[in-house]
Amino acid sequence: MKSIDPKSLSAKENYKFLTGSIIPRPVAFVTTTTKEGILNAAPFSYFNIVSSTPPLISVSVQRADGQPKDTARNAMEAGEFVVHISDESYVEAINQTAASLPPDKSEVELAGLTPIKSTKVAVPGLKEASIRLECVLEQSIPLGGSEENPACDLLIGEIVHYHIREDLYEEGRVDAAGLKPISRLAGNDYSKLGEKFTIERPK
Repeated sequence: MKSIDPKSLSAKENYKFLTGSIIPRPVAFVTTTTKEGILNAAPFSYFNIVSSTPPLISVSVQRADGQPKDTARNAMEAGEFVVHISDESYVEAINQTAASLPPDKSEVELAGLTPIKSTKVAVPGLKEASIRLECVLEQSIPLGGSEENPACDLLIGEIVHYHIREDLYEEGRVDAAGLKPISRLAGNDYSKLGEKFTIERPK
C-alpha cells in the first residue's frame, strides 16, 4: 500500500487525490441572488446532510484567490439560498453554469433555465429540478488556509421548505430510480444511479 503525506503534495495533487477517492459525490445545484437581484446558479459537489432535526445541509464553496465566490458571498449577504438535487434530465444545463461569469451575469440565463418563485425565501428556484430545498443560512464558516486567507466557506443551511415532483414521493419515501440523480467523480466524469443492494444494519 502506497503511503502519502498530504503536505508532500501540491494543492492540485491533493484536489485530484480527494476528488478521485471520495466518490460518488452528490451535486448541490445552488441558486442565490445578488444585492442587485441577479439570479446566480452554480454546482457544488462538496455537499451533504448535517442534521435531519432540524433539517440542515452543508455546501462547501472553495475560495478563489482568497475571495469568496459569488454563491458564498450572495448566500452570506442575503442569508438564504436554494439547493436543487442534480439529475439526468438537466445535467447539461447544470454543467453550463460552471462557467466563470462576472457577478452581474446570470448563469441561469446562460443555461436557459427557468426561474420559479420560492415559498419561504426570496431566492427563486429552478423549475427544471425535481427536488428543491429552500434554505436559510444557519451559519457560514471560513475554513482552511489562515484566518486572513481562508481556503473555503462552509455554508450550513436550514431547509425551511421542500419541493418534490409529485410522482417521486409516496408514503414518506423518495423514488431514487425515478429521480435519476447524478453524482460527481473526478475530472469531467459523472455517474448515474447504479445497481442497488441492501444490507440490514445490526441491532
